[in-house]
This record gives sequence, structure tokens and C-alpha cells, in this order.
Amino acid sequence: MEGTRPDPWNREVERLVRETLSSLRFGTVTLVVQDGRVIQVDKSEKIRVIRTGHIDGSGI
Repeated sequence: MEGTRPDPWNREVERLVRETLSSLRFGTVTLVVQDGRVIQVDKSEKIRVIRTGHIDGSGI
């Protein structure tokens, strides 16, 4: 008989993921799972920089 696995999802995880997603415009959200449970939420955000001037650096 196999042991039951813990529920990897709960209200706190859901709240944290929703909060993280709502604060993100461009990027990724990664859930880290250990022993069948979410133990960490990572957020990587991309920030677009609008450049003016030339690529050779003369516009800096």
C-alpha cells in the first residue's frame, strides 16, 4: 500500500502565487517542490530599457 502524499497546494501557496503574478509584467514564476510540497516561489522579472542614441555608445 502506497503512502499518501501531502497536498502540494494550499491557500497560502495560492495567495503567494497570485500576489507574485499580479506584481509581474514580464518574467517568470517558478515553483520549487520538495517531497511533494511547494517550498519556494521564485520570481524573475525582466525590465525593458528603452535606449536612445546609437548602439556604439555615443548616445550615453
